Amino acid sequence: MTKSTTKKVSNIAMWGVLALLMFALAGFGVTGFGGSVRVVAEVGDQEVTTNAYARAIRQEQRNLQQQTGQALSLSDMQSFGIDRGVLARLIASAALDNETARLGISVGDAEVARQIASIPAFQGVDGTFDRDGYTFALRSAGLNEREFERQVRSETARDILQGAVLGGISPSSTFAELIANWEFETRDITLVTVTMADLDAGPLAPSADELQSHYDENAAVFTAPEARRIKVAWATPEQLLSTIDVPQATLQELYEQRSDEFSQPPRVLAERLGFADRAAADAALAEMTAGITTFDALVTERGLTLDDVDQGELAASDVSDAIAAALFASDEPGLVGPVDTDLGPAIYRVNAVLSATEVPLEDVADVLRAEYARDQARRVLSDAIPEIDDLLAAGATLDELAAETDLNVETIEWRQGDSDGIAGYDAFQLAAAAVQDGDFPEVLELSDGGVFAIELLEVIPPALPPLSDIEADVTASWVAASNAARVLERATALADSEATLEDQGLETETIAGLARDGVLEGAPRALATQVFVLEEGEVAAIAGPDATAFVARVDRIVSADRSAPEVIQTVDALEQAILRGRAQDVFEAYGQAVQANAGLTVNQQAINAANASIGQGGL
Repeated sequence: MTKSTTKKVSNIAMWGVLALLMFALAGFGVTGFGGSVRVVAEVGDQEVTTNAYARAIRQEQRNLQQQTGQALSLSDMQSFGIDRGVLARLIASAALDNETARLGISVGDAEVARQIASIPAFQGVDGTFDRDGYTFALRSAGLNEREFERQVRSETARDILQGAVLGGISPSSTFAELIANWEFETRDITLVTVTMADLDAGPLAPSADELQSHYDENAAVFTAPEARRIKVAWATPEQLLSTIDVPQATLQELYEQRSDEFSQPPRVLAERLGFADRAAADAALAEMTAGITTFDALVTERGLTLDDVDQGELAASDVSDAIAAALFASDEPGLVGPVDTDLGPAIYRVNAVLSATEVPLEDVADVLRAEYARDQARRVLSDAIPEIDDLLAAGATLDELAAETDLNVETIEWRQGDSDGIAGYDAFQLAAAAVQDGDFPEVLELSDGGVFAIELLEVIPPALPPLSDIEADVTASWVAASNAARVLERATALADSEATLEDQGLETETIAGLARDGVLEGAPRALATQVFVLEEGEVAAIAGPDATAFVARVDRIVSADRSAPEVIQTVDALEQAILRGRAQDVFEAYGQAVQANAGLTVNQQAINAANASIGQGGL
């Protein structure tokens, strides 16, 4: 087995170790420890101490806080079973330690020293092992050197054992390639679309018996869902617009406040290129005027882009008087300058001259009036909320509320999915779904500034209306079902014909490279799925939406291109997934054997004592 494969297997070994817990926990509590709380569990000759358990719990708390940004208490961890997972990992490690000791697997001091020296946390700024930093880091973690070095020795021995157990496992290329070929296999097909136009007659009309049968067989479809009869008092700003008077003086004031929007002075679209001194600017302007160079070329020579020198729209008020005089001296685009700026001499290129614009008040009066009225209506309704609250608190009915305020009252039958009128507001839908019989109305707000209050009058259970009441709907449903069945029947006849699709004079469409998850415009998503069931040369009829059907013929089955990057990546991913699964299975079986041979004893009393101490900040 290659080193890379061995490493991949080792990386997943701990997941396999956790499988031990599923079997090891069956023995929890089978033997006591005579009241000792120093050890929480024993596997063979190996102990899991309360200190090791406490350190592992705290480390898990720190890890979870880094991942979630929230500090979890021990009780939170217990509610999620995290503490049991921590104990499981410790027991799994102890089981492996017991097995390595039984087999005599260990490493020497030199290997332990090498591994410790390679840990970045114990290295100084020069990258070499820092003895003082090593000691300080261990003390900060509540460990001493002897204990930590014993852990490193044990972990290394466990790695050797895991490598030995999993060393014979290799990925299954054949199985992975089989799955990848299935996923990336494509079809070249010929498709015929069948519609009502291909039938001898148009839509049929149902007889009375057919209509009754369709009604009976589809009762669930025609059953009206539960409805709620609700009385609602409500108003929106839009409903109050006609009541809001907007004086002409107010319109004039609004117009003047937005003068920047409705009137703009002359402007230019310009770019600016600066120079070190006036002589350089004059020389550049002379070369551009003579056609020796261009503004764009000078910009490029500076290592700039046109975006770097773009000044956008400029009005006279945006620049100094001298620059404004130069920029607006001509009504035509062109070069301007050199002119002095705060950054030194510059040449402007005017790309467009925009004339002054002014929109008269009469052209925007309707817009200003509507906006002002809408704002005033929102304010009116917002100011009315305390009054509405007081009226409802005093026992006013919704009808009385409507009489005293600007609210309108109506009764509606509301069902989930309705969107007409007030039912189109999310706030109403939530309130309508939640209101109960006997609830006192309360004022609520709508998203556009409207307000409403509701009262539940009756819950109308689901009911099947009489056929006479919904005859048009039932007829339309029957016709749709009839059309779909007749179209599919026609498609089936074409597919079953001994003549080819071409010989039948059908309009065909050739589609190459249809993927297993491919979607064709106008066809159901399931079409590709059904096509991939067919063998090469096979023809089948497939139902489509809206009284359409398809006749599909598989012309060629194209195997996956195993040299394609996506296929290679998929095969690699599948091989590793299969490898992980096999490794977990092997290590699960191995873990059961280790557990059975060593035996597990868990001291629940010690665990409880340790948890209590951890919860109080002890250990």
